[in-house]
Amino acid sequence: MGMKNNCLKALLLCLLIAFTACKVTAQRKFKTHAVKEGETLQSIAKRYGVTPYSILLANKDVKKATDIKPNTFLIIDLSNSTIKPGPITPPASTGTVERDTVKPGPSDSNPLRFTAHRVISKETIFSLTQQYDITEAQLRQYNPELNSRGLQTGMVLQIPRYPKVVETKATTEQPERIAPLRFMSHKVRRKETIFSITQLYGIKEAQLKRYNKSLYSEALKKGMILQIPRYPTEEQIVKMGLNFDTITVQPKETRWSIAHRFGISLDSLAALNPDLPKNSSYLSVGQQLKVPVLVKEMMEETTPLYESYTVPTQMTLYSLSKLYEIEQKEILRLNPVIVQEGGLKEGMVLRFPKKEAPELELTTENYVYYPVSAKQNIFRITQELGVSRDTLFALNPELEAGLKEGMILKLPKERAQNLNVKEGLVLNQINLIDSLDVNVRPQLVYLLPFRLDRYDLADKEKAARQLKARTDSRYAMGLYTGAIVALDSIKSMGMSVDVKFWDTQRDLERVKNLLESDPLTNASAVVGPVDRKLLGEVAIQASKYNVPVITPFLADSELTLQNVYFSVPDEESLRVKMLDYLASKRTDENIIIMADEVHMAVRDSILSRFPEAKVADLVENTLDREAFAEMLSEEVENWVILETDMGSIVASITSILNAANTDKKKDVRMFTTHYDNAFEDKAISRPHLANLNFTFPSVFREVANDQFMESYRSRWGVEADRYAIRGFDLTFDLLLKLGYKNNLFQTTPFIGETEYSGNRFNYFKEVNNDWNSGYGNKASFILRYNYDLTISQVENE
Repeated sequence: MGMKNNCLKALLLCLLIAFTACKVTAQRKFKTHAVKEGETLQSIAKRYGVTPYSILLANKDVKKATDIKPNTFLIIDLSNSTIKPGPITPPASTGTVERDTVKPGPSDSNPLRFTAHRVISKETIFSLTQQYDITEAQLRQYNPELNSRGLQTGMVLQIPRYPKVVETKATTEQPERIAPLRFMSHKVRRKETIFSITQLYGIKEAQLKRYNKSLYSEALKKGMILQIPRYPTEEQIVKMGLNFDTITVQPKETRWSIAHRFGISLDSLAALNPDLPKNSSYLSVGQQLKVPVLVKEMMEETTPLYESYTVPTQMTLYSLSKLYEIEQKEILRLNPVIVQEGGLKEGMVLRFPKKEAPELELTTENYVYYPVSAKQNIFRITQELGVSRDTLFALNPELEAGLKEGMILKLPKERAQNLNVKEGLVLNQINLIDSLDVNVRPQLVYLLPFRLDRYDLADKEKAARQLKARTDSRYAMGLYTGAIVALDSIKSMGMSVDVKFWDTQRDLERVKNLLESDPLTNASAVVGPVDRKLLGEVAIQASKYNVPVITPFLADSELTLQNVYFSVPDEESLRVKMLDYLASKRTDENIIIMADEVHMAVRDSILSRFPEAKVADLVENTLDREAFAEMLSEEVENWVILETDMGSIVASITSILNAANTDKKKDVRMFTTHYDNAFEDKAISRPHLANLNFTFPSVFREVANDQFMESYRSRWGVEADRYAIRGFDLTFDLLLKLGYKNNLFQTTPFIGETEYSGNRFNYFKEVNNDWNSGYGNKASFILRYNYDLTISQVENE
């Protein structure tokens, strides 16, 4: 039986690890900085331990030091920062060195290494030099047998691999005569070549390389994802209304050279000129041929009025109409290909009215920034960011010279609603579990109010009654039991942790004595305390050793505590989350704001986001029903936002709204930007909340019977409450981050939102990046009551 139980526990822990393998976002190279009054280029560079030149290099819009003014938004490249990260100074990073387009080094340079290559049938010296990007002289230099025996199947060659140097001469491309109709992706298979791919899709090598720039500098490899342009047929070209011209065949011109000059295929040339013989490629000098007018020539005659847009996955006509602010029927008129192809399809290239890009101030209010990582191309970036190629190039003209790793691209903030943005930077996704360093051995200290001094441990029944009556002890026991499950999980992944649990007894003198007798010299982090009055002492003692302190239940503090992580989102961040959600979902809904006298400031902040909203005043906490009834619309859905902390008001308003919702002509929903105990009052009807689809922001979400709950039940024999869930989530999140890098201050700026069973974490420096402030958690959920009385998460719907 013991063996079976051990096996069951091991299995449950494995499942738990799979369940909690949360995807998070990370950025390791850059930092953003909002310029403050009195700051200069030199002072900013000194603060971050970088050179002034590196700041100018990373901010193309800043031409000289005098361009830096208050509220200007700067990107700081921390790759070569000389400052050691800590809780006070901005963290440095270990980013990669920016690389330009590359080519093989000269023949007289020394190879960095050699690669063994076994010659297979039909390979030639030329194909090998093309495959490995070397010259024939370089190949023969390290394989002298080629001079005497020649190339033979089965021969093993030493291939020199040379260092890369900057490509100084830009590749000259012929202008595109006919734009692709759409794009599709192609994953390179074994033995495929550029020639075979161009034959498969009926395109030319130049057309393939135009949209896959990496093929200019590196060989085709198995597994590469290529962007394949699909050009219109002759019939489609005619329907698209492109202009044509007539040319006269000159001496030595062939069908191929003419098709190449005008960017069309031989089949397209034949389709445009049906009189050409089918069984011969003969052309006579002086013969007249029909060809498409060069796009470049057409552009010289008229100003371009449209921009192209490549359709990403799951895009709809409705979303496009909102994105470009035009009607759906206008999209169909401008893009008849949608109807011809039987609907909107991924990869389609559409045209939309081109907007003049306004000159906006360089702040996080207007732009976000996207650092380009290795192996990316323009197509992937436009799909990931949801912008057109034209918009991307208009905002980032340096792309005309080619995309390079380490580039920082500018993007309008309104286009970044579905991206994970932290301090103005768009973060790339990684998996913390894949990055776990099992050689790291974190040391955690928990300071929790177990209150063992208040229990009669000799009498178990009495102790149980005492535990049930004490809220502080239940908090502590929940956090403790959840943390133990997290420690079991991280141990099963191969990482060891040293941990201490101390009982604060909610006594300041006891905490001082504990920290003096056992200093936090080698601690990686402190979890706790729960009591606000103890936090200052713990934070001060921990700061002596540069140790972060994570509060399990506090959202803020009146003290300036630079090393404290407040794991509970504050009221303001929850409100912003809710208002952002409403703004993203709203079309033409009728918004009505109700706020009691205590929440007038909240009412005004909501009005600043929705100026056209109506206000139903609560006079002496009472609603004027007749005035409210006149505000309701019968044409559109009514959104009522209620702001109060009084349960009696909530019960009364939900009853009134529910009555209005029974009218078939009216549709009413209820929201709040701050959910507290008032909305859990016993007098409030849950069916009324469900009927109103009541929607609210929340720090915590309910957890179903998932693998964590099973593991907890197996470990402790009881169901996990929300405190146990928080204990697990907070501890597991902390251990994964310390396992990524055993310094929470260093990892925080570069790790985005993490999500576990019932909690989310996304820590930011508070007070506008003031390095003397603590860290706040900005991550939360949007929840909704459903008609079946369940509560579900809705912000991703």
